[in-house]
Amino acid sequence: MSILDVENVTHGFGARRILEDASFRLLKGEHVGLVGANGEGKSTFLNIITGKLSPDEGKISWCKRITTGYLDQSSTLTKGKTIRDILREAFQHLYDLEQEMLSAYDRMSDCSDEEMSVFMEDVGEIQEILDYSGFYILDSKIEEYANGLGLGEIGLDRDVDELSGGQRAKVLLTKLLLENPMILILDEPTNFLDENHIAWLKNFLQNYDNAFILVSHDVDFLNDVVNVIYHVENAVLTRYTGNYHQFMEMHELKKHQVEQAYEKQQKEIAHLEDFVARNKARAATSNMAKSRQKKLDKMDVIELAREKPKPSFHFKLARTPGKQVIIANNLVLGYTEPLTKPLNLSLERNQKVAIRGVNGLGKSTLLKTLLGVIPSVMGETELDPFVEIGYYEQEQAASDNTALQEIWNEYPGMTNGEVRAALAKCGLTTEHITSQMKVLSGGESAKVRLCKLMLREVNLLVLDEPTNHLDVDAKAELKKAISEFKGTVLLVSHEPEFYQDVATDIWDLEQWTTKVV
Repeated sequence: MSILDVENVTHGFGARRILEDASFRLLKGEHVGLVGANGEGKSTFLNIITGKLSPDEGKISWCKRITTGYLDQSSTLTKGKTIRDILREAFQHLYDLEQEMLSAYDRMSDCSDEEMSVFMEDVGEIQEILDYSGFYILDSKIEEYANGLGLGEIGLDRDVDELSGGQRAKVLLTKLLLENPMILILDEPTNFLDENHIAWLKNFLQNYDNAFILVSHDVDFLNDVVNVIYHVENAVLTRYTGNYHQFMEMHELKKHQVEQAYEKQQKEIAHLEDFVARNKARAATSNMAKSRQKKLDKMDVIELAREKPKPSFHFKLARTPGKQVIIANNLVLGYTEPLTKPLNLSLERNQKVAIRGVNGLGKSTLLKTLLGVIPSVMGETELDPFVEIGYYEQEQAASDNTALQEIWNEYPGMTNGEVRAALAKCGLTTEHITSQMKVLSGGESAKVRLCKLMLREVNLLVLDEPTNHLDVDAKAELKKAISEFKGTVLLVSHEPEFYQDVATDIWDLEQWTTKVV
């Protein structure tokens, strides 16, 4: 049974083509991975099928009475509610039915026998629906899902106004899973999850009976949960059956076959053109030349896919600092209340430290406290006087500036050509460079921010979840750049496969926290 049909969809922004004559069919129970490099149009495609964006051409058809749940990169929460309030909204229709039933009971106290019969029938039907839906154990189900995705550690009675962007994303994801829609649409759901919560979500999706469409650059996660891949490249959408690794094998094979066919055709074209050039003027052979020219004119010429610019990352090294880059004495992290025991830390020159621990323990707080961005609850931090910091924050508000202006504001002495060259080196095209930051994809925006960092001479790199939104090629290149950097590194990442070959040491926040983990 087809849940969704996308027919001949074309869409673009100005001169930039995002999708060209794209068709897509989602069947009941299919687990689809939507993949492609940063900026290829994955989020645009999701916005089109969910009705947030109208395509320039084409048709979108959903089956009748479809229920969908969409987690995108810009979802928001209602202010002034607790996490529990938001999660209970997933079952609002059941709470409404309960109120209808209670109202019917109230009206039974003063009604005729005929009305009583109608009320009894109504409340019986409602009670049956509530029992079948597990209404009376909803709170335990809410807690099970909330704990699985790390919300229990934050506290379900916490006001959503107090949450970070990552915590808000987790609330929205949990609510979406509780709703159990016929189709889940998830855009980078693992960005703000740690290893334990990713494992829980992976198990959930593997056993999910309904269909879902997933955008993720976490290859291992994607590979374990999908059975169909749709690949978007150069505005073309192509379907592959199987998981991500099988898709890669088939994609490489297809690419190799096209390249072979292209080379063979180019030789044939060169041969025909040579024959026509030598024989069209001679009366005896002009007919043969015309025949070859007709063949050339009718030939369906193979074109190789335009290669996307691959990013090349490199961090500039500043002068050498002292042996101990950061020293922390009796440091207690926190805001209104302590998050950790008193810590005595020393970060030495050329150390590369990965910080791990479940979300909510204060990994980002640790970075900001060590750098002096926020005050500690207790204790003190001392930075070497010659330390030059390059800090990549996990969350940053998008601006109205173009990527070009974003770099220029920080480095006004650079020429137009120098800024463009620096951004191009990070894998950004002219279209990206002249686009506003707020319309760039998450991955494109991350590359601009990394570019800004790479233009500065630093000897201490502090990176908070730098792989969020980056595609596979960009992640591999960033890992290489961090590995080759001769300075000191403090890194927070939820992807062990990213940091385990780079880090010389691991700081485990779970060993320092005052929370129950």
